[in-house]
Amino acid sequence: MTRSRLACAALAAGWLLVAAISVAARGQQPPSPSAADLARAIDTLGSFDVTTRTESARLVRRTPADVASKALTAAARGHKDEYVRYRALVLLAGLGDAAAADVMRAALTDRNDRMRTVAAAWFEHHPDPSVLASLIAALGKEGSEFVRPALTRAVAAHGTDPRAQATLTPLVMRGEDFFRGAVIEALGDYQGAFALASIAEVARLDGPLQDDAITAIGRIGDPSRVGLLVELQKSVPRELQPTVSASLCLLGRNCATHEPFIKDSLAFASKTAGFQPLLRGAVHALTMLARRGKDDALGALFDAGVPAADPARESIALGVGLVALRSPDVLLRVLETRKDLDGAIVLLTEAFDMLAEDLEEERFYVTVRRAFWAAPEGSPRRRIAETLIQKLEF
Repeated sequence: MTRSRLACAALAAGWLLVAAISVAARGQQPPSPSAADLARAIDTLGSFDVTTRTESARLVRRTPADVASKALTAAARGHKDEYVRYRALVLLAGLGDAAAADVMRAALTDRNDRMRTVAAAWFEHHPDPSVLASLIAALGKEGSEFVRPALTRAVAAHGTDPRAQATLTPLVMRGEDFFRGAVIEALGDYQGAFALASIAEVARLDGPLQDDAITAIGRIGDPSRVGLLVELQKSVPRELQPTVSASLCLLGRNCATHEPFIKDSLAFASKTAGFQPLLRGAVHALTMLARRGKDDALGALFDAGVPAADPARESIALGVGLVALRSPDVLLRVLETRKDLDGAIVLLTEAFDMLAEDLEEERFYVTVRRAFWAAPEGSPRRRIAETLIQKLEF
């Protein structure tokens, strides 16, 4: 496509966006792009120009789901540009269309590792017992550092299935640390108590996986491991102390003491040079609490992050971004209370730029759009959702 045609496509998308925001503010559905505009937008999803890419994706999102689904399915299956195939699959995943299942199933064995990653992540959020055997088979031979963690999480989403349990439990103690860390994290997120004994063994060992294991113990939520965490609190390095405190809080042990300690650690480390490991530990601990619905934990991250400068700001922004992607409802609630909304959203934007989690960001966008349409006109929730739509440019 020539530069002039690229410019025209971007301009058309921009005008449609203006119209979409205008009617959204009045509680109406946005106008539909023409078939030609939609085709051009999909073709430019892989443009080197960021503005063109962004505007094209926004136009596709504002196309009626049944129309967009057919066009995105065709692009994901057969577009000549591999990056366009990938971006089409991401946008298709955001539609929530049941028809996406067939495309995702085929993409599990695609030659493009980006496609395989999206497909695995989609099945994490849309667990299908009939696909579990394929996921397990793929996990047994997948070596990509991008795809394997996504496959791991997709299998962990079936944690009540004996096949998933038999597959994941040995991987806690076997393999490369990077992949073992992904297994432990997934088991924590999906409360894989069946592997708790192995995870507890890892938590006792100094090393790069100790933090992952302590985190997982808290997320799994079995109070029988309180004694282990109390024991570890006496011996782990300073930078792991916030994680231990957060895990104890998640197990119901003395949050009134642990939460102030974590917040104090964040305040100290964010303002004092040379304490980056402690800062990262405090940020991680607060993300653990925020993801479990503790709004004040996310509030503390914003309080410290909005006025912060790098390198502290970068670490805090990443924590904010992870909460947004994994627990968007918590983010929306907290933003409704912020007096520094513009600064908070700038911090969130920086986080998304660093994380570059295309599929999870798409899921976030879907949640925000749904929140906008579900909220009463003039309500704080609708105001926040509309601000996010405009500021984050989706």
